[in-house]
Amino acid sequence: MKHLLYRLFEHQDLEREESREALIRMAHGEYNESQIAAFITVFLMRSITIDELTGFRDALLELRVPVDLSAYNAIDIVGTGGDNKNTFNISTAACFTVAGAGYHVVKHGNYGSTSVSGASNVIEQHGVKFTKDVDLMRRSLDACKMAFLHAQFFNPALKVVAPVRKNLAVRTFFNMLGPLVNPTLPKRQMLGVYNLKLARLYYYLYQQTGADFTVVNSLDGYDEISLTSAFKCFCNSGESIHTPEELGFERTAESDLYGGDTVEKAAAIFDRVLNNTASKAQKDVVVANAAFAIRTINPQLDVATCIAQAQASIESGSALKSLKKFVEVNS
Repeated sequence: MKHLLYRLFEHQDLEREESREALIRMAHGEYNESQIAAFITVFLMRSITIDELTGFRDALLELRVPVDLSAYNAIDIVGTGGDNKNTFNISTAACFTVAGAGYHVVKHGNYGSTSVSGASNVIEQHGVKFTKDVDLMRRSLDACKMAFLHAQFFNPALKVVAPVRKNLAVRTFFNMLGPLVNPTLPKRQMLGVYNLKLARLYYYLYQQTGADFTVVNSLDGYDEISLTSAFKCFCNSGESIHTPEELGFERTAESDLYGGDTVEKAAAIFDRVLNNTASKAQKDVVVANAAFAIRTINPQLDVATCIAQAQASIESGSALKSLKKFVEVNS
């Protein structure tokens, strides 16, 4: 590690294989927390290269506990985090909205490291017990079209670095890796990122995977469709820019999306959205993200149809029914 750190401090890039080996050694406990923190911090001071990110991904996929849920051809909906906006759990609410609309979802999530409430926080707040039991995940997908994979159960390296990430409390390259290492390797992915440079990096990587994908970035820095500004969308068919108004939404304010200062407060907003009792802005932002996930699954549909499906999922109670059944099966 000392040798690697000296090279990185001299602004040298790592090869793909070097990156893979460094993360594998990290997962095996060969480095102490100070070394891990120094290693992580380097990538806050300069952009990560495609070879480095790919090497880190190779390591996590090599070390992962594999899960075969391919029969469901499900989608994962996730944000990288690290946008420092501390929103409520928009992508997780969108997952249940999509499930309520009749599509299978395999959500890969973790505890929040840069925000108060990550996906695992809000799921756990509902009394859900995380599991490695693939049969239980299949039962969950059959019952409510939703399964949740707690990242630390399936990616040992993420568990090793979790204390360092929590103590640093800033975004790291692990925020970038999370969406790339879902243990089920879903062929459909909807990803939100916090800047355009990162969006283009993912766009390049996803084009190598053969997945059906959508990468979104709100141009004012949100790692999801926030409706606070125009947003850029990258998908298999190319790039596009959308405004809230052209999609039929009112523009939201940053305060509309704030998740509060506790997991309990974030979970309360999450529940109100799925109960169809949230504010219009809170509901709209979940609908928008769910709609583009539905369009990732059905690229032949126009956006208006996908928005209508997402709205119907919440307004009919289907999204809430999916959540309740999920909690029942997984508690």
